Amino acid sequence: MNAPEALAVKSSQPTEPTQRQRRQDELVAALAPLLPPHALLWQREDTVPYECDGLTAYRETPLAVALPETEAQVGAVLRACHALQVPVVARGAGTGLSGGAMPHALGLTLSLAKFNKILKVDALARTAVVQGGVRNLAISEAAAPHGLYYAPDPSSQIACTIGGNVAENSGGVHCLKYGLTVHNVLKLRGFTVEGEPFTLGADALDAPGLDLLAVFIGSEGMLGVVTEVTVKLLPKPTLARCIMASFDDVRAAGDAVAGVIGAGIIPAGLEMMDKPMTAAVEDFVHAGYDLEAAAILLCESDGTPEEVEEEIGRMVEVLQANGASRIEVSQSEAQRLKFWSGRKNAFPASGRISPDYMCMDSTIPRKRLADILIAIHEMEQKYGLRCCNVFHAGDGNLHPLILFDAADPEQLHRAELFGADILETSVALGGTVTGEHGVGVEKLNSMCVQFAPGEREQMLALKRAFDPLELLNPGKVIPTLHRCAEYGKMHVRRGLLPHPDLPRF
Repeated sequence: MNAPEALAVKSSQPTEPTQRQRRQDELVAALAPLLPPHALLWQREDTVPYECDGLTAYRETPLAVALPETEAQVGAVLRACHALQVPVVARGAGTGLSGGAMPHALGLTLSLAKFNKILKVDALARTAVVQGGVRNLAISEAAAPHGLYYAPDPSSQIACTIGGNVAENSGGVHCLKYGLTVHNVLKLRGFTVEGEPFTLGADALDAPGLDLLAVFIGSEGMLGVVTEVTVKLLPKPTLARCIMASFDDVRAAGDAVAGVIGAGIIPAGLEMMDKPMTAAVEDFVHAGYDLEAAAILLCESDGTPEEVEEEIGRMVEVLQANGASRIEVSQSEAQRLKFWSGRKNAFPASGRISPDYMCMDSTIPRKRLADILIAIHEMEQKYGLRCCNVFHAGDGNLHPLILFDAADPEQLHRAELFGADILETSVALGGTVTGEHGVGVEKLNSMCVQFAPGEREQMLALKRAFDPLELLNPGKVIPTLHRCAEYGKMHVRRGLLPHPDLPRF
């Protein structure tokens, strides 16, 4: 037999299935009897759309995607996956920005997209019962005829789901006055990793037994799968007005934020944008921003006309005392919405001026806002990348957007280092590595900086109490001791620790 014939014989012999193929075959065989044919996807062209969330720099393709339509199907799918010990990653709309919904290579993506019904709006109790896949904004739209609305308003509220908001404990521009998701949810229904139904919280303000509701909200899909949420509704304010204040210096703008809060004023919203960010959004939505300002503040007041008039007057005095170079107060609802349109479109505006962006999310004390902005500007020179900054200034929650081209691996690497530097500088300034976007895969390494080994082990112990086999969203949020040790060695070698008081892993 000559060489070409030998090659032909060899290539015709069946090859051994890969571990991935075997696991996929087992999973599809187990789930096919539990779901309608259209609700189970496993061909690559069908699963690729699920390979990432809003953090597009990191991607993975799942073994399969399940799109259950009933709670019974959710429970059955989870029981089947638990029996096979297949990891499960729950997914809402995929608008998250930390990789929290990125699939597991040997796991199932469990989409709650079809759980999109508003089950009940109770105007008397001021509550709404909704399925986990309902869009955030849809709740307020359904409550509007009753003069009510749902307060947490992430910038992605037109698309993001309430189940995803629960997973990340999302906030929005009005969270300073009205709180995060955890402050606006009364009850959750869902399933454990074993497929057992659970209810946390109650229709009343308190529930018997341990208060696990707050533990679950913000747990990033690691403790269970949410199918139904009971939220609080608030009366729509009679009036809302917004101040747009310009500052020639970022430190003066930061001092003004602290001054407003220090004066005992809790605005409905208090947001800050730097000059590169205002330029990007003004070109996109034409909100009327001052393009000469080093930073602008948006300060909103809502309530009765008398309350708004008094509060607006007090805020104007504080802003002027802290060096505002220009102040404009909305004179109509249309103008107020125009002011906010720029802030709400900060992310898409950044996408227009850069192939990719990495949106960071950390929290610092309000009095250090100027310090972090100055530090980020220095990092732009250090890493050779641009950065636009937008802040939930009232509670010190930062959203720097690092602009880069993901098609260039070297730029992606510099963007990752830039992001880590921002997070760790935030810790050095007395803050935290996350605010409302979650840890996901993006901030795993930075968790090594903020939390000591014993603290991380306590987090893992809590997860294991709900999920002993660690099948729900594994490999995210809580870094292992080994990972932190390796990261520490690499990070110290590069000299990236920004402050001597930070822990050395």
